[in-house]
Amino acid sequence: MASGDDRDHLAESLNDLFTNVSKMVKGELQESNNLLELLEKMNIRVAEEYKGFGDVASGLRVFVEQLKSKSGNFDEYVQQIDSIEGQVTELEAVVSMLDKYVSLLESKVQSVYHIPPS
Repeated sequence: MASGDDRDHLAESLNDLFTNVSKMVKGELQESNNLLELLEKMNIRVAEEYKGFGDVASGLRVFVEQLKSKSGNFDEYVQQIDSIEGQVTELEAVVSMLDKYVSLLESKVQSVYHIPPS
């Protein structure tokens, strides 16, 4: 059988082994804990960033609503411009007809008075 010295040496070696395994497990757990703390801080930072984006989006929504309101005020003017455009087109047609009529009258006056065309 083993002597007392061998048993003490074996007990000491096993104690060292358990101590080192315990330190290794504690180190692994501390590393995991550190990674989880880092992840928590990163999540908090991302949440703050997204909150900022939410504030920007909310501000943009208000701005778009204001633009819609203002553009609604321009609808009346757009209708007036369309109406004026139609009237201008009609006026151009009348002017063209008058121009042809004046040219015809001018030709008749020239032929009656025997004036050579200019």
